[in-house]
Amino acid sequence: MLVSGEKLTTASPRLNGASEARAKFIEPEMRHIPEGWFWMGCETGRDDEEPVHRVWVDAFELAACQVTNGEYGCFLSATNAAAPLCWTDANFNDPKMPVVAVSWYEAVDYCHWLSQATGKRYRLPTEAEWEHAARGGAEGLAYPWGDALPQELPDYTKRWKNGPEPVGLYAPSAYGLYNLGDNVHEWCADWYDTNYYRHSPEKNPRGPAHGTRRASRGGSWRHHIKVSRTAARSSIPPEFKYADYGFRIARSLL
Repeated sequence: MLVSGEKLTTASPRLNGASEARAKFIEPEMRHIPEGWFWMGCETGRDDEEPVHRVWVDAFELAACQVTNGEYGCFLSATNAAAPLCWTDANFNDPKMPVVAVSWYEAVDYCHWLSQATGKRYRLPTEAEWEHAARGGAEGLAYPWGDALPQELPDYTKRWKNGPEPVGLYAPSAYGLYNLGDNVHEWCADWYDTNYYRHSPEKNPRGPAHGTRRASRGGSWRHHIKVSRTAARSSIPPEFKYADYGFRIARSLL
């Protein structure tokens, strides 16, 4: 089952030097995120969100939706990779639900495979790219939609009972992105450092050179408060696989 705007195509991808094989892939619907300056972080959030600092991000593309089971299933078929732990669980296996319980390494492998299959440069977004996209050109707002509390979102009390919901059910953000800040945590490319904002570069920051945890953004279906603020940061070791961790892919333009 495809999300609107996706294309199902055949190609001959290679992953980690594997032999060439015919395989299907689904190209995600991408949104253009313009270049520009923005204020990253939050003065009233956690310590790792300070200081608020001015950041430049080059233009790039970000997937309208989190990677779905339908999309990830093509990757599994093409590469014979191991299926995620929740793959057959009825609470998680709808083709339009975001794939969950994938490690950071598996998310990166998916990006490499899709890049090889399509000839385009897919990857995970950086923290700065994710926050820039989530702000949608606005400054100083707590959430992608403004400052209204998550509990005021449509159907908030009815959503996410036993797992994530299918992507794209509710209104998109200003840049046409769905489920920003909710549904599942999204892996980012960066290593995580609590104090990174105190010395990060002004243009296109990509996180520290090394670390023990990878950064992630967005909320989770299993949290008491299901939606995270735009500036909120999270992280876990890259080998961990949790049922509320998925990912959204980016694409370089240069």
